[in-house]
Amino acid sequence: MMHVVPSRKSHRAIFAVCLFAVSLSAMLFAQDETKRGRKYTPPPPTSKITVTVIKATSGKPVENAAVIFHPMKNGKDEGNLELKTNEEGKAAIDVVPIGDTMTLQIIASGFQTFGEDYKITTDTKEIVVRLKRPQGQYSIYDHAANSGNSSSSNTQSSGAQSNSQKSNDTQPKQ
Repeated sequence: MMHVVPSRKSHRAIFAVCLFAVSLSAMLFAQDETKRGRKYTPPPPTSKITVTVIKATSGKPVENAAVIFHPMKNGKDEGNLELKTNEEGKAAIDVVPIGDTMTLQIIASGFQTFGEDYKITTDTKEIVVRLKRPQGQYSIYDHAANSGNSSSSNTQSSGAQSNSQKSNDTQPKQ
């Protein structure tokens, strides 16, 4: 009877198979553990907002007006994004999340500054803004200054008249 002695190659093959089985079970077990690090959260759905800026008097577009978007979250300003209007008076943005509130501010040379809050509830929003020319400033001093100057000049002139009358009265008659 012959006795069979395993060779070194068969020992290596058995060792490799065992090592593979252990590493495969370790990999499968590692997948069951909770993952560490950042977890991906998809961004919230956003709305496309198109702002058209036109002149209130003529309805013509206002080119190169600054359109500033201030997204608000829980009553706090989350920064801002400024765009300029094109030759059609339009500026568009599509990064404001649906459900947020946004403050829109428009600044253009030769026009009154515009500002208003908007609640974003749909996936598209069209906003048309009619810019007005600046109006005269109101002052409490305008009316008082005009009436004060005229009353002062009236007082002075009436005083001058009374003085001239007095001087006529005091001069001896001839």
